[in-house]
Parts: sequence; structure tokens; C-alpha cells
Amino acid sequence: MSGEASAPGVSPRAPRPGTQKSSGAVTKKGDRAAKEKPVTVLQPVGEEEPKNPEEYQCTGVLETDFAELCTRSGYTDFPKVVPRPRPHPAFVPSASMSEKPALDDQRLSGSCSRSSLESKYVFFRPTVQVELEPEDKSVKEVFIRGWKVEERILGIFAKCLPPLSQLQAINLWKVGLTDKTLTAFIALLPLCAPTLRKVSLEGNPLPEQPYHKLMALDSTISHLSLRNNDIDDHGAQLLGQALSTLHSCNRSLVALNLGFNHIGDAGAGYIADGLRLNRALLWLSLAHNRIQDQGALKLAEVLRPFELTHTELVERRRLLLEKGSQERSRSPSSSRHGDSKGEKNPFTGLSNVALSEKPDKTPTTKTLKGLGKKKDKSGDGAKREEKPGSGQSPTQGTLKKEDTKASKGKVTIPEQKPNKGKGPKIGNKEKRSFLLESEQLVSEPSEVVNPLLEPVEHREGKVFMPGNKVLLHLNLTRNRITEVGLEGFLATVQHQAQFSKSKSAAKGPVGLLCLSLAKNCFPPQCPTYTMIQELMLPRDPISKARPREEEPTAAST
Repeated sequence: MSGEASAPGVSPRAPRPGTQKSSGAVTKKGDRAAKEKPVTVLQPVGEEEPKNPEEYQCTGVLETDFAELCTRSGYTDFPKVVPRPRPHPAFVPSASMSEKPALDDQRLSGSCSRSSLESKYVFFRPTVQVELEPEDKSVKEVFIRGWKVEERILGIFAKCLPPLSQLQAINLWKVGLTDKTLTAFIALLPLCAPTLRKVSLEGNPLPEQPYHKLMALDSTISHLSLRNNDIDDHGAQLLGQALSTLHSCNRSLVALNLGFNHIGDAGAGYIADGLRLNRALLWLSLAHNRIQDQGALKLAEVLRPFELTHTELVERRRLLLEKGSQERSRSPSSSRHGDSKGEKNPFTGLSNVALSEKPDKTPTTKTLKGLGKKKDKSGDGAKREEKPGSGQSPTQGTLKKEDTKASKGKVTIPEQKPNKGKGPKIGNKEKRSFLLESEQLVSEPSEVVNPLLEPVEHREGKVFMPGNKVLLHLNLTRNRITEVGLEGFLATVQHQAQFSKSKSAAKGPVGLLCLSLAKNCFPPQCPTYTMIQELMLPRDPISKARPREEEPTAAST
């Protein structure tokens, strides 16, 4: 009985109300402990810190995302995201302010000396400067200057920059890049918004000079600045090969700044070789380098008709044979005018199926209007009327055959006049930004047509290409060019000036609009230099805009 009494003596203690309170207290303590766990547990545990940045989802606000990711990565002192400072306008003191004594300024200088010293050094603190859109305050450009960007920081940028939907430019000035961090930066660019087109890496010299990786075939960068990177002839060779080779060509880069480097004659020759088959670059700066007459002559030679090398001739013949075989496979004796159709196929691409389907419908509409000719002839005429937008040279041949047909000639001729009118209007009256946009439209057919397939000229058993007339701006100031190099540019400018006056100039670009050769090793009164300036003056769009601005001022006076 004692054992049986002891058992019930123990058992009733469990259901006592006191014990229930204690169990309730235990649950309350568990709740408190659960609330205190994030504070007490996360501090000593360091293995979970790398997982936190991955768990964070960026909001698209760079200031908030960058600070949060830096904190989660273990940074206690990190750069702040601030708006880019703007230069203050010129301050002109008024008469009322000039009458006030300067005693107040002296008192303030004595009381705020410490704060004034601190404000002077604020400029040198590491920051991430941003340029904001005036309307929605979204980040448009990012500027990082004067502090070392490590690989961990690039990993943070790889998470907080892609959500910026309006990002257009990234500028890194003296950030201590290495080959490893440059590779990480290049891998970051495809993750950003498609609006990102401008990249500036200035003051970041690298021993291997792998800057050409930014100009890969799949790159979308249109403006690239590589100033002050100690690029020599070897780096220029890599950049020239990135511009174009016999089998590849960069079609996205529009502006390239290579100023303040160590490029010599050999490097200028490599850049000139890259310009031989490049039809996308519009703006090139080689200012403040070591280019002499040989390099200048090579650059000038590419901008006017130049002779094709043996390897280029072999590649041209191969492309012509490949083009002919494709035309034969695409036009299987469907009509009597297969030869004229073959000239248009490289421009039309896969539109032959559509062209073969449309002639069946067009003759019925024309017979209703009173054209009592054969269906075959009317079908051929419909084909000719549908293809004038595909290319310019084939349409001229069709117009001669259609002149005898009054109704057809009236339809095709007005369609070509607006096409010819658009070219010179964009090239002469619009600003440079519009020139860049229009050149992107011009470069669309270049994705299909290789520059080696351009019309050539045969002279004394040699084959000459028309030269690069897409480049609009070339800056060679502060190099080592003498009057010998000026002679080459004079011949180039004279040829381009004559070409711009010809009828064929309306079909495409006409060559340089701005050529800077000042501060070189020749006197300013050099007759060759003055002739170049006189020829370039009517071509320069800036000089054309100045008289228009002066006319209203003269009229007002």
C-alpha cells in the first residue's frame, strides 16, 4: 500500500495547478527565447553571413540596396551613395551684398573652423556618385572615383546594379582594377539593363592590357573610354583586332577614346588595320599619344581608297563564290528574270517566299484597272515594285526597264525620292546624337553584307576599296606629326570632299566631319594645315551652326 500510495502521491503533482502554471511559464519563456534568438545567435555565428546577401532581394533603390548588402557582407565602414556634385554657377555679388561688412564672415570662420576643415575633406571620402533622371529620380549614371574596388564590392554591385532599369553609363576612375576584377566587371555588364551603353575605365593601367575584352562580338557597349591606361603598341594591337579582322567585326562600338596613352606608330597602324573593315565606329580619339608620321600616314590611307592585300582578295573571292551559290539555291528558275532577282536576294534574305506568293494576287488587281497584258509580265512588274526598298543599286536597273510603262514608272519613282532625301538630311542638319542613331540604322545591312563585298575599283591590275567613310570624328591633337603626315591627311580630305559632291554620296556616309590635328610638330601657319582647315570648315557641323546663332543676334542689334 505504501508503494501504491507513493505512486498516487507522485501522480497528483503533475496535474496540480501550480505545475500547470510552471508549464505555462515554460511556454512563455520559449516564446521570449524565440524572439531573442536573432539577437543572440546571429552575432557569434559567422558562417551564415555569406548567405545573407543572397537572401536579400534588391528593391531598385541603389542607396538602400548597396548599404544593406554591404552591411550583410560584414562591412562596417563602406562608401555612401550620393548624388553627383554639380559645379556651382559663377557667383556675382550684388551691390547690396558688397556694402555689408566682412565682420560676420570673420566671426563665422572662427567658430566653424573645425567644420570647414572637415567639409574640405568630404570630397576625398570614398563615395558612389550617381546621376539621377530629373523626372522619376532613377539612376542614370554611376561614378566611382579614387578608391579601390575589390572583388567583394563588385559582387555587391552585381546584385544591386541589374535592378536599375534606366542605367546608361558606368564610370570607374582610378579604382585599382586588376585582371581578376576586370574579368568580374565584364561579367557584370550583361546582367545590367539593356540601356547600359557607355563604359569608362580611366586611370586603371593593367600589365596585360586586356581592355579588348570589353569589345567582344557579343558586347553591347557603344561608347568606351580608355584614357590614361598606359596602353602601348601591344594594347593597341589587341584593340585593333577587336575592331575588325578578316573574319569578324565589332558592330556595336560607336565611340572609342584612347587619349593620354603611349600609342606609337606601330599601334596607330594596328588601329588603322582595324578600321579597314569596320563600318560601325564613328568617333575615335588618339590625342596625347606618341604617333608620328608613319602612323599618321597609315590612318590617313584607310580613309580613302586603299589597295586590298592578297589575303583580303582571297577572302573576297570566297565570299563572292559563296554569295553566288546562295543566290542560285534561293532562286530556282521561278521566272525569266532570275539574274535581276539574284542581285536582290542578299538584301531581302528570306523574303523570296513572300515575293513568290504576291505576284499571284497583284495581276488580278491590275487586270481590273484595264491592264490587258500577260500575267507573266504583270507578275514580273509586281516583283519589281515590291523590291525597291530592299536595295538601292538593283532598283536603278529596274527603273530603266519600266520607263516604257507609264503607269508603273509613276508608282516606283516617288517611292525612291523620299529614301534619297532622308540620307543627306540626317547627315547635314541633325546633331551628333542623331547621327549615332541614324548610323545604327545604316549599320543594319552591314550585318549581312561584308565590307569586302563593297564595289571595288580596278587600277593597273590592283583592286582598290572605296575606304572607310563611316568614321566622322578623328582627334590626333598633341602627337608628333610633322608636315609629312599632314600630306597624307590632305589627300584624304581632298578625296572625301570630291566624293561628297558626287551623286553617289547620297547613298551613304561621306567621311570625316571633324579632324583635329592641332598641337603637333608643325607650325600653325603651315600651308598644308591651312588647306586642311579650309576644306574641313564647310564640313564641320559645329562651324555650320555658329553662323546660324550669330544671325539672330545681328538682327536684334
